[in-house]
Amino acid sequence: MAPSEGVLSGKISHEKDSCKKRRGRSVVKEEKMAVSFKELGLVNTKELFAKAIKGGYAVPAYNFNNMEQLQAIIMACAECNSPVILQISKGARQYANQTLLRYMVPGAVEVAREMGSNIPIALNLDHGDSFELAKSCVDYGFSNVMIDGSHLPFDENVELTKKVVEYARQKEVTVEGELGVLAGIEEHVSSEVTHYTRPEEVEAFVTKTGVDSLAISIGTSHGAYKFKVKPGESIPPLRFDILEECQRRLPDFPIVLHGASSVLVKYIEIINKYGGKMENTAGVPEEQIKKAVKTNVCKVNIDSDGRLVMTAMIRKFLAENPQEFDPRKYLGPAREALKEMYINKCRLLGSDGKA
Repeated sequence: MAPSEGVLSGKISHEKDSCKKRRGRSVVKEEKMAVSFKELGLVNTKELFAKAIKGGYAVPAYNFNNMEQLQAIIMACAECNSPVILQISKGARQYANQTLLRYMVPGAVEVAREMGSNIPIALNLDHGDSFELAKSCVDYGFSNVMIDGSHLPFDENVELTKKVVEYARQKEVTVEGELGVLAGIEEHVSSEVTHYTRPEEVEAFVTKTGVDSLAISIGTSHGAYKFKVKPGESIPPLRFDILEECQRRLPDFPIVLHGASSVLVKYIEIINKYGGKMENTAGVPEEQIKKAVKTNVCKVNIDSDGRLVMTAMIRKFLAENPQEFDPRKYLGPAREALKEMYINKCRLLGSDGKA
């Protein structure tokens, strides 16, 4: 064997050993972090949704990426006595670090208790795109995981979702699936066209997968530009006929509404006034949200509105106080505005006073 071949062979062997060591450390870390959601003071969504359907309201599912957003959510829901689902997307997990988020959540639970509130709090993976991601979140103490196979052919969606359900069941973690594709862009989810849920598929999907709740597509979409409308044009109504048919086929089964931010005009105007450029934005009208939560819709996802509020208040503060550089000075007012917005959302969904 030539000397160069021996060197190459040794290098490859060393790289393989290094990879094994890294994988070994990763496995050890996962095992060390493994925890039950119950140990973190969380609940799964089973009882939350049963009470919501019976009570004619929806549980708010608020996304967060940082401490200020999490503080605002918890303070708002504790103050108005609302159950809440904290949502972490794949992007948020990468941005904030999965380990840090894992420890922030029990801290938030403790804050609610210190406020004298015993509101039920669930932790959900929003739009999980793989079995591996869903599994990791189950092991990290999430009490619910959403696996989004809606972009796949029906049978492949069923296969992926069922696999997640079978793993989650071992730890009493509930699972949300999705049928139908929402348009818009948000995090790792994007589609130019809405593909409405086909009601004739929902029974088979729920039966074959064993999911605990189902997200459907009835005309909502991701992001702040939900509808392609120009000034003066009306926003197309949601497809309540699809929702009603799904409810008829799945009586008392929890339905989830994604992309349900209203894209609050007040905050769009503030953003644009202080240097932003957001034109022709449109969200889901509040009266349509109110109508939806009177059906089997018992979970409503809200993410974009939180981003808009925070951005608007930070822009405003910095424009009016150009000499300030302390993040607390501009994040504080943003957090307070977020808190008030979340309280109003809880009232809109009818979840206030329902903890």
